[in-house]
Amino acid sequence: MSGRTVSSAILILVLGSFFATLCDVFIKMAGVDVAIFQFTFFRAVFMCLILCPIAVAKYLSSPRSMATLGLKWHFIRGNIWVLAAVLLVISLAELPLATANAVFYTAPILIMLFGAFFYKERLTVDVVLAAVLGFIGTLVILRPTEVTFAMISAVLFAVVLAANSLLIKKLPQEQSMLYGLFVTQLFALPLAGGLAFWEGETFEIEILIYAAVSSICSILYSVSCLIGYRYVASSKVTSAEYSGLIFAFLLGWWVFGETPDLGVFIGSLFVITPLLYLSHRDIRRLKKEQLMSNTRSNLGAG
Repeated sequence: MSGRTVSSAILILVLGSFFATLCDVFIKMAGVDVAIFQFTFFRAVFMCLILCPIAVAKYLSSPRSMATLGLKWHFIRGNIWVLAAVLLVISLAELPLATANAVFYTAPILIMLFGAFFYKERLTVDVVLAAVLGFIGTLVILRPTEVTFAMISAVLFAVVLAANSLLIKKLPQEQSMLYGLFVTQLFALPLAGGLAFWEGETFEIEILIYAAVSSICSILYSVSCLIGYRYVASSKVTSAEYSGLIFAFLLGWWVFGETPDLGVFIGSLFVITPLLYLSHRDIRRLKKEQLMSNTRSNLGAG
């Protein structure tokens, strides 16, 4: 699977979505009573340890000036990652896997809205409609007759994830994604470590295991995105990532015995359908632009 064709890129992204959901599964398996800050700290530690050989190789093969590029943004993203990781643990501890993931999938909609607000990107009627439907879908999924901390955490996680994703635009494009991820996690260690020390919970070997495997899954997801989006236009394959919601339904049922009700299915449709439409619209636009470009080239050659 090279990722050079649309079909192989889609397959890689589907696998990536599976690993992302598997990451959530291991976080959820850590349990309701897990020491949240300690768990978050060990996740950051394991991600640094896994990425360290790759980062060192990139450092040695690149100009030294490249290593210090974008440090301010890596620092900000690293500390935001700690907040996102904490919110993720809280929401997954109490909410069913499918319910939490359905709420998380509002992040792409929030990215578009934040992009319009902070980067002055064009906000179309379609995007606004997608945002409204996504909000309705979230209400249908959660049905907040009683607002819980887990519900709030799931929504806040989507917001923080969207904000952190937008900050990727600030990172130097010439820098390796995996090297950047290593530096980001390195900057996450002081805050995560400080919170873990303040928490003062006793160490448990289970936390170490779940932190390690969830970190591996998280990195595999990042690698799949790196390969899947590298050679193919993102609009052609991005809908493949929504397969993660299907994995959340299946793994939630298989691992935790959770059976999503009709509200979760309907709410998920409200969230996912507009995103699929926007993706399909972008594909049609690109095809139209390519056709016009080819026509002009042919006329020029004639």
